[in-house]
Amino acid sequence: MSKLFSRFTLRDVTFRNRIFVSPMCQYSCVDGVPNAWHMVHLGSRAVGGAALVMVEASGVSPEGRISPYDMGVWSEAQRDAFKPITQFITEQGAVPGIQLAHAGRKASTDAPWKNQGSPLVPAAGGWEPLAPSAVPFTPAHPVPRAMTRADMDLVVRQFSDAAQRALSAGFEVVEIHMAHGYLLHEFLSPLSNRRSDEFSGSLENRLRFPVAVTQAVRAVWPARLPLFVRISGSDWAPGGWDLEQSVELARRLKDAGVDLIDCSGGGLVPQQQIPVGPGYQVPFAAAIRERVGIATGAVGLITEAHQAEQIVATGQADVIAMAREFLRDPYWPLHAAKRLGAEIEWPPQYLRAKT
Repeated sequence: MSKLFSRFTLRDVTFRNRIFVSPMCQYSCVDGVPNAWHMVHLGSRAVGGAALVMVEASGVSPEGRISPYDMGVWSEAQRDAFKPITQFITEQGAVPGIQLAHAGRKASTDAPWKNQGSPLVPAAGGWEPLAPSAVPFTPAHPVPRAMTRADMDLVVRQFSDAAQRALSAGFEVVEIHMAHGYLLHEFLSPLSNRRSDEFSGSLENRLRFPVAVTQAVRAVWPARLPLFVRISGSDWAPGGWDLEQSVELARRLKDAGVDLIDCSGGGLVPQQQIPVGPGYQVPFAAAIRERVGIATGAVGLITEAHQAEQIVATGQADVIAMAREFLRDPYWPLHAAKRLGAEIEWPPQYLRAKT
């Protein structure tokens, strides 16, 4: 029997298999409001057999977006626009999830296909980014404004408020984004966090703010529903965030009520050196799962059915999460089940194509 296609339960939510859709920014919103593109993009992955369909990084505030075209979850208009999408995902047998995000010093850029995603000045629709310290992502990026305690308190409330909107929009999973060089990752890594207060310096201090955000979200997110956190297992840069620090972070997150660590990597500094290859980030998920005793998700060049099966069957992770492969094939789970000889329910509208 296929482990990949076995059910998986966290709290009161049961996933029909162990194949999750990773958040994938579409840069296709106006004022952060989802639209028909997102209904089709997300809904087709639910039709295609995924167990969890995770909405892209959604800004908890306008200045928390990566670009002016990003999804948001700071307004009632956005909340209401999500409702038909979450309803459709649920009707297809998948679980709707959303990633709550703040881009930090990597905010205020163009869409990737416009001017190569270069930084936007205010005159071109951009804004002043926030960060732990006044250290730009690259020399071409604007110097961010170092956050005050009042700024930090506001961001905590913004994450909490966003979680409550996500709940009323019909989401059953929220994921806090602490990876890829965005705000909470910036607090974690000594390469970007150069403050001189109790939120910087030692690992204990650098964990303080991201854990506070997590506690605030867990406080408003129902006990019956799972909470995920996506982390970067390593900065892939000397002197930066690494696996050992990730293990300690995972312990703190588990204590704060997190149910699954979504183990990605990189994104903090442009000089990163990533050993890219099939399943190259799976060791992060395996180590955290074994050493912390928390469920993990494996990501990173997972493309083949037998590869995904081997990851979960050998206990390296509880689930696999894919992004680019789902862009190539929205129906990847249906095809993977056939390759593995596993049973999966097809939409009745598509049964004529099953054989």
